[in-house]
Amino acid sequence: MSSETSQTLSTKEKVGYGLGDTASNFVFHIVNAFLITYYTDVMGLNPAAVGTLYAVARLWDAISDPLMGGLADRTQTKFGKYRPYLLWIAIPYGLIGFLAFLGPDLDPTWKLVYAYVTYIALMTVYTAINVPYSALMGTMTGDPAERASLSNFRFAGAFSAQVIIGLALFPIINSFGGRNSPEAWRTAMIVFSILATFLFLYTFFTTRERIAPSKEERVDLVKDFSYLTQNRPLIVMLVVAFITLAFSGLRWGITYPYLKYLADLGDEKYFWYLDRMSIFYASAPIALVLGLLLTKPLSRGFGKRNALIGLTMINAFSVIAFYFVPAKNFEQIFWLNIASAFFAGPMPALVWAIYTDVVDYGEWKFGRRITALTFAAAMLVQKAGLALGGWAVGMLLAYFGYVANVEQSPESAHGILLMFSIIPGVLTILSGVALFGYNLDDEEVEKIALELEKRRSEA
Repeated sequence: MSSETSQTLSTKEKVGYGLGDTASNFVFHIVNAFLITYYTDVMGLNPAAVGTLYAVARLWDAISDPLMGGLADRTQTKFGKYRPYLLWIAIPYGLIGFLAFLGPDLDPTWKLVYAYVTYIALMTVYTAINVPYSALMGTMTGDPAERASLSNFRFAGAFSAQVIIGLALFPIINSFGGRNSPEAWRTAMIVFSILATFLFLYTFFTTRERIAPSKEERVDLVKDFSYLTQNRPLIVMLVVAFITLAFSGLRWGITYPYLKYLADLGDEKYFWYLDRMSIFYASAPIALVLGLLLTKPLSRGFGKRNALIGLTMINAFSVIAFYFVPAKNFEQIFWLNIASAFFAGPMPALVWAIYTDVVDYGEWKFGRRITALTFAAAMLVQKAGLALGGWAVGMLLAYFGYVANVEQSPESAHGILLMFSIIPGVLTILSGVALFGYNLDDEEVEKIALELEKRRSEA
């Protein structure tokens, strides 16, 4: 591996890296968007019990995520530090993703036990492959501009997976028994789990690590954690990540009930082979991909931080607007969703590019590059945010009197609407406010990159 900071990547390698997030999302996005309702509507679990499951699973994440980060940072193989995990974990990730939607015919208690085991196992393998995958970006190139480009490819891959899920998931499900059929979900997950496995392997074979830590560098896990806590830009981004992913967990989890019960989207064909549910789910990531094209001009014009603040606030008010739009007016909620997704498109790419900046900042300030541990911390707070959102979905559905597969009461319907609009909108505003605490501008990032390049060449 080279220690040079400047490293231009080929389009093939960028595409290969981006397809890793396609692989991840073929399982993880389905889990985030549909698993809660799968548990309640297909497996028949109590919403409050599902909320508790999401909370309990985070106790294990609090242990596994930092451990995985520390382990990956200390891995040394002929393939590098982080790439090998794509090879080792690709098959377990696909297999357990399928098992999470197996829906075995058990009594209610054992169904809940099965949900606990498979969900926690899935979060574990997700950590084991995605912490190294995320850290890999920081070792493929040290050029901030190339990393920003790589981040764009990553999220183009993620959003592409969401488009494919939107176009294919419900048609598969409708062909094998319908939305409440365990067999239908099993069949769909066979397809997406196999795709996830093969794409992770493709990422392994098409990427390379180029930035290595100094061979003289001594390993001290306690010091590594202390460096994380002293990295102020990182702490701010972790707070932002927690709030943002709480928004995502809540809104992804409640979108399906909103569309199923408030918008009353059935499985009747609306366009070609697609029903309105499929069109709604597929169109948003297309808008996200188009919005992603704004990343570079917005970053250049306003800086990553300021661009992220502006987009966050726009997204917040577009989400709140759903409260005032009739859910059964499909055209209005469709176009509002498109607008919201378009302006949200650049946000993930900006965030993950910023994470690589704070890794550089930590190396510059403390003399220690702890890429995987940094990304493990990011993933820990993100999963904690997702868990809070998922927990809130389960608990609030129970509080508002949600009953699966029947017409919802006025109280339940209003609760679903609040959870889809006002509550996530307020969370997004809080995320935007927190971003004002981030004080690492793009000019300083460039200076840090040059200083690190000088240090590495001298070493």
